[in-house]
Amino acid sequence: MRLALFQPDIPQNLGAALRLGACLDVAVDVIEPCGFPLSDSSVRRAALDYGDRAEVERHASWTQFLENPRRAEGRLLLFTTRGAQPFQAFGYRPGDVLLFGRESAGAPFEVHQAADARLYIPLAAGARSLNVVTAAAMALGEALRQTNGFPTAAGTG
Repeated sequence: MRLALFQPDIPQNLGAALRLGACLDVAVDVIEPCGFPLSDSSVRRAALDYGDRAEVERHASWTQFLENPRRAEGRLLLFTTRGAQPFQAFGYRPGDVLLFGRESAGAPFEVHQAADARLYIPLAAGARSLNVVTAAAMALGEALRQTNGFPTAAGTG
């Protein structure tokens, strides 16, 4: 299972996503360009004390991300307000890549076209969208639950 962020705009959200990935033992793909300067040191700084635990792979472009062999191991699942199926009704697999668009603009047409599935999180009437990392945590939680992919806490066997 992988978490992918398409051209993130907000460094604090990237940091929270890296912490989420580190805590749940899920690799995070960052598809550039980002809406802020991104360097290896800024990635570690954004993740605070989880930077060394996070498995992060940076991709210079959407095309480079698509060509990555690790990406090809599973389905590409785009989470979008224009999704076709509610996320909790979808059947996840261990190799899936959960992809989230830009905070400011979502994902462009070519990203929608490349997705194997487009999923949405049902919201209350009048609500537009969740914070991207809140949505990622919900989606990743459901995907890990379905695939029995949560890490085993130390001392719990």
